[in-house]
Amino acid sequence: MSAAGEDRVQMQFDDNSLLAQLFGERDENLDRIERQLGVSVVSRGNRIAISGPTQRTDVARTALSALYERLKRGLEVDGAAVDAALRLAQSRPGRRELWTESEEIHTRKRRISARSPNQAAYIRALREHELVFGLGPAGTGKTYLAVATAVDMMMSGAIERIVLSRPAVEAGERLGFLPGDLREKVDPYLRPLYDALYDMLPGDQVMKRLASGEIEIAPLAFMRGRTLANAFVILDEAQNTTPVQMKMFLTRLGENARMAVTGDLSQIDLPRGAQCGLRDALDTLRGVDGISVMEFNETDVVRHPLVSRIVRAYDQRESKREPARPKKSDDRRA
Repeated sequence: MSAAGEDRVQMQFDDNSLLAQLFGERDENLDRIERQLGVSVVSRGNRIAISGPTQRTDVARTALSALYERLKRGLEVDGAAVDAALRLAQSRPGRRELWTESEEIHTRKRRISARSPNQAAYIRALREHELVFGLGPAGTGKTYLAVATAVDMMMSGAIERIVLSRPAVEAGERLGFLPGDLREKVDPYLRPLYDALYDMLPGDQVMKRLASGEIEIAPLAFMRGRTLANAFVILDEAQNTTPVQMKMFLTRLGENARMAVTGDLSQIDLPRGAQCGLRDALDTLRGVDGISVMEFNETDVVRHPLVSRIVRAYDQRESKREPARPKKSDDRRA
């Protein structure tokens, strides 16, 4: 008999050909679930027995069911997918489907699914709003998912082109002294956006669309005076803009266009004393219709697990350094 609060769940899978991928090499996926939830998962043939606290066995069962359905749809299951299933199962108790069509992105090379509840909400916001701010630490997918959504919308014909922008703060006035043409000068600052593009489109397609202008690299300083219509426009590292630059960028929005503005307010590289355009925009645009603000935290980090612990450690140190502020009735975040 099970102890109080303990449960034993039996699962059976019909398609034996999928079990090797579901369980992982040497049952590494099952071991991963055991470690993260503190449950026992034992496989015998096409059956699994899950033992442990009731709430945790429910999470394990939901996650395994969702991963099995993922395999049936032809999608891969790896360690990252297992982690994502566990995050989503814990945040959505009682829900049978962890991944829905509205929370997936289709690109030429891969199908991308949300790996956390905040990522799922972010994907929905990118599809439903003309302007979305994605805020949070490195590794939360805020830029990657924005680029993926842009590629998806371009492939479906919803928009005609993608415009990528990023402030080259480190170069400053020295940009003109760097060797090469304009794109070669700013490429180092836009490399993360290039990496995301190559992860979603074949290399020859990326080069072809860059040459045709369907994908455009537009340094922030050279966007003044333009109106961007029928485009998905992404401003990365927006914490390194000034209020003047941010206003200039936001007012480039044209007909049938979308904008994603991503940044990390804990990593501002502006000169000392300079005002942050991203923070200023969030304060100014609070409550404006058509704008969505998505905030990520260390629990959304989908890189190496150590990255999440590093982010948490830095956040804890900074919170100890900041002096306590007197509470005000109107001191609210966007």
